[in-house]
Amino acid sequence: MIKFGIVDFIDIVAVALLLYYIYKLMKESSSANIFSGILVFIVVWLLVTQLFEMRLLGGILNQLVNVGALALIILFQEEIRHFFSSIGTRRRANLIIRLFSKKKNEVPHRKEIIPLVMACMSMSKQKEGALIVIERNEGLGEIIRTGEMINADISQRLIENIFFKNSPLHDGAMVISHGRIMAAGCILPVSHDADIPKALGLRHRSALGISQKSDCLALIVSEETGGISIAENGQFHLRLSPEELERMLTEQWNEM
Repeated sequence: MIKFGIVDFIDIVAVALLLYYIYKLMKESSSANIFSGILVFIVVWLLVTQLFEMRLLGGILNQLVNVGALALIILFQEEIRHFFSSIGTRRRANLIIRLFSKKKNEVPHRKEIIPLVMACMSMSKQKEGALIVIERNEGLGEIIRTGEMINADISQRLIENIFFKNSPLHDGAMVISHGRIMAAGCILPVSHDADIPKALGLRHRSALGISQKSDCLALIVSEETGGISIAENGQFHLRLSPEELERMLTEQWNEM
């Protein structure tokens, strides 16, 4: 007689959540088809070796499984790195700290947020394209090193001057880290997600790409429409009003 207890139930739920999280991570990095293929291979391998006990085919599949772990590490090295980085992110530690903290209401970082919002509003009216990446808990040192170091306070005029059409740095991305403008003209990974609307250009694809690889916020001001958008966790928040932009930045900044 098969016994099924609470531990077995927790075991099944934990495995299901793990597979779902891995699938979600793969989907954000456009590797969902590869992940589905791996699951199909595992099912076939179990059927051949455990249920039907086919020795010849089972032996071949066993050899593939033996070298498969190393192949998966090489194939999904970026996803594995992002997986462990997201587990160890300081955001989860901050949530635990807040549970025991006596401070119930945190003061929003208005001195950083307001110049950013005002700059986006101004560039939106003038239809000047901009791409601003805000570092949160996962470091963006590799991205910062691709651009020109600035290390200045967040200033509306500085942001607008960097993204002015004749500026040599306006085509790249600006990176804000620890409440300061660290670099500009940075190169971002471009997302090749097929679900991105064709109306969105390279800035949006770059913003989505970096949001898939880290927990950052990526602000986009469209040069064609002047629309303000945010990419976060591989998802777009399109056509934001100034009030919505300020609210999202305030909520997210307090979680850093």
